[in-house]
Amino acid sequence: MDTEAKPSERDRSSAPAAGSEEGPRSSRIPDRPTASISWRRTAALGAVCSVLLLLLSGFVVQPFLIPSGSMEPTLRVGDRVLVNKLAYRFGSVPQRGDVVVFDGTGSFVQEAPQQNLVTGLLYGVAASLGLAEPAETDYVKRVVGVGGDRVVCCDKRGRVEVNGRPVDEGYLHPGDAPSGVRFDIVVPEGTLWMMGDHRSNSRDSRDHLGEPGGGMVPVDMVIGRVDWIGWPLGRLGSLPDSAVFAGVRATGGAHG
Repeated sequence: MDTEAKPSERDRSSAPAAGSEEGPRSSRIPDRPTASISWRRTAALGAVCSVLLLLLSGFVVQPFLIPSGSMEPTLRVGDRVLVNKLAYRFGSVPQRGDVVVFDGTGSFVQEAPQQNLVTGLLYGVAASLGLAEPAETDYVKRVVGVGGDRVVCCDKRGRVEVNGRPVDEGYLHPGDAPSGVRFDIVVPEGTLWMMGDHRSNSRDSRDHLGEPGGGMVPVDMVIGRVDWIGWPLGRLGSLPDSAVFAGVRATGGAHG
């Protein structure tokens, strides 16, 4: 009697076929395609976000890095402020007391410095996002006189006068005089007379009196109004309204 055990049907079906590799084949799908798609989506999302940020910065609100102490104590070196580019887009115009960012080409700087096209483009993008210092031709100052105003310095108490009315500028840097330079000017229509809050540390309209344009900044060179401080967090908030010009009356076509 043959006593050799015969394999069952289950054993035969599970046994590897002759000439085949031993062991079950793995049916797991490699992860590489999924990882590739994930990276592509991340890159695409990053590109879309960058474009949206540039559009927001170009037309609505632009971050601006304060590079100097000319506006202390209102603005300090290293502050990131948010410039409202819509402030003067719909018929509004700069008012006395507004803190604005403007392009000083033709007024504070007679010619823009030459630079490499690619380097200038990359630097401009970084500056528009508040990641680098602004262009050499961009300035932040306070509007002290608008078109038609007569601005004089100084009265018997050393104050700036606008249209015959002395202005008590409480925002000035402690210890600063309103101006160490005497002047008596009438602001042409369509231009602005700009001064820094740290008068002893500010190159502003006073420094360009003898140059073409007399230190006046055309209104259409204003980039926007500084409305908020966005960084550092300890200084987060809106700029205080300046009411010191509330009693100044317009003369001729002046506004504000």
